[in-house]
Amino acid sequence: MSELSFLIPKARIGVLIGQNGEVKAEIERRLNIELNVNSENGLVTIKPKEGSDPLSILKAKDVVTAIGRGFSPERAFKLFNEDVSLEIIDLRDIIGKNENAIRRLKGRVIGRDGKTRKIIEENTGAYVTVYGYTIGIIGSYDALSAAREAIEMLLKGRQHSTVYKFLEAKRREIKRKEHIELWEKP
Repeated sequence: MSELSFLIPKARIGVLIGQNGEVKAEIERRLNIELNVNSENGLVTIKPKEGSDPLSILKAKDVVTAIGRGFSPERAFKLFNEDVSLEIIDLRDIIGKNENAIRRLKGRVIGRDGKTRKIIEENTGAYVTVYGYTIGIIGSYDALSAAREAIEMLLKGRQHSTVYKFLEAKRREIKRKEHIELWEKP
């Protein structure tokens, strides 16, 4: 893979570049890639540097996409870890282009004053953002799958209390797995 180009929203270009170019420089340094950002149209081009890991381009794409989808750079940088990944749910794929339905579903996932999103994050350990027509999730495999399942339940119209109970059960399950893994390590 020689280079990769894709668009991010113009409103997120400033966040991607960061103050004095710090965020862009950090991505380039950590992944040994070159990042070119066209601030007029939002086109981002990722090129590998000499001797860089081929997977670093894909990792850089995930980090840039996460920032473009509303995550803070600090949260997007969690993607540098091998066991952390990004998932984007496009609401238009689920219900089409009906603006009112999209607004309603975004409201269900966010909750009053961000309560539902916060409960999802606290119970799963994943990060969730709602931006434009998309919902983004960053987390480990278990956290990401639990958060995705909770969000899908909300999008299908399940009651919030049902989803909260599901999340509490998932949290106990994830903690139980962590305890078992601690005891099994030599």
